[in-house]
Amino acid sequence: MTRAPVMREALVLGISLLSAMAAGSLLILALGESPAHVYGLLLRSTWGDSYGVGQVLFKSTPLIFTGLSVALAFRAGLFNIGAEGQLMLGGLAAALVGASLPAGAPAALALPLVVLAAALAGAVWGAIPGVLRACFGAHEVINTIMLNFLAAALVLGLGHEVFLPETTHTALVVEGARLPALGLAGSAANLSFILALVAAAAVWFYLARARRGFELRAVGLSPGAAENAGVRVRATWVAAMATAGALAGLVGCNFVLGYKHYFEEGMGRGAGFMGIAVALLGRGHPLGVVLAALLLGTLSHGGMAVNALVPKELVDVLQAVIILAVAASSAALDRGAGRAGQ
Repeated sequence: MTRAPVMREALVLGISLLSAMAAGSLLILALGESPAHVYGLLLRSTWGDSYGVGQVLFKSTPLIFTGLSVALAFRAGLFNIGAEGQLMLGGLAAALVGASLPAGAPAALALPLVVLAAALAGAVWGAIPGVLRACFGAHEVINTIMLNFLAAALVLGLGHEVFLPETTHTALVVEGARLPALGLAGSAANLSFILALVAAAAVWFYLARARRGFELRAVGLSPGAAENAGVRVRATWVAAMATAGALAGLVGCNFVLGYKHYFEEGMGRGAGFMGIAVALLGRGHPLGVVLAALLLGTLSHGGMAVNALVPKELVDVLQAVIILAVAASSAALDRGAGRAGQ
C-alpha cells in the first residue's frame, strides 16, 4: 500500500472506533454507569494482564483464519459465506486423523498430518462451490450457504459413528498431535495463533508478490479482461475457493489441537460468519484482517468482564456500529475522492 491508501484506511478505522465508542457511551449512560469505568474495565481485563491477553489471542485466532478465507475469495471476485461449514469439517478431519495415529507418534510427524487434514477437508468443501461456479455458473453465495447446512448434517451423521458413546465429541487426539499453549497465565492461547500469523503473511505474499496471486486479483477486478490476457478464469475461481476453504479448515487447529484436543459438535460456531465482518473491517488486507480479529477478540473477551456492569449485548452493539461506520465512512470518503478527482 502507498501512503495515501494507508492514511485513508487509518481514517476509516478511526472514525469507526470513535462512532462505536460514542454509541456505546450513550447506552452505558442510559444504564446508569460511567463510560470511562466500563471501557477501563474492558481494557484492563483484556490487555491489562497476561491471562486477558491470552484469551484475546485465543478468541482472535479463528477470526484471523476465517477473515483471511473471506478476504482471499473476495479478492477473486467471489463471496465465501461457507467458512462455517469448512471449519466444521476441518476440525472433524483433524480430530479423526489425530485420534487414529499411534499413541507414540512424534510431533514432527503427527502435527503436519493433522494440520494438513484440517486444511485438506476445508479445501475440498470450499472447492465444491468453486467448481459449481466455474462449470455451471451457479452463484457461490447460494452454494456456500447450502453447504453450511450440509456440513452440519454431515457432522451429525458421522457423529453416530465417530463420537464417543453418549457424547457429542470424538476421542482425544494423541499427545504428539497437540499444539502447545503459549504460556500466558493458564489462558487457552496456543501455538495456532502463530500459525494464523504465518497464514496471514503467506496470503499477503501470495496476493502481493506471487504470479498466481496477481492473476487472482486480476480475475477479481475484471474476469473478461483477465481471460483476454491469458488467465484461466475458471481454474482461478476453483483454486481461490479451495484455498479459502483450506484457511477456514485451519480453525480446527485452535480448538482441536490447541485447546480441547477433541472435536465437539458446535465447535467454533459463529466464527465463519464473523469472518465476514473481520474481512470487511480489515478491508480485505491480511494485516487489516489480523488487526480486525484482535479488535473483535478484545470486545468478545472484554464483554464478559463488563457483564457485571452492563449487559453483554453491549459488545454486539459496538461490533455492529463499527461495521456500519466502516461501510458508511468508506463510502463517504470514496465519494469525496471522486469529486476531488473531477
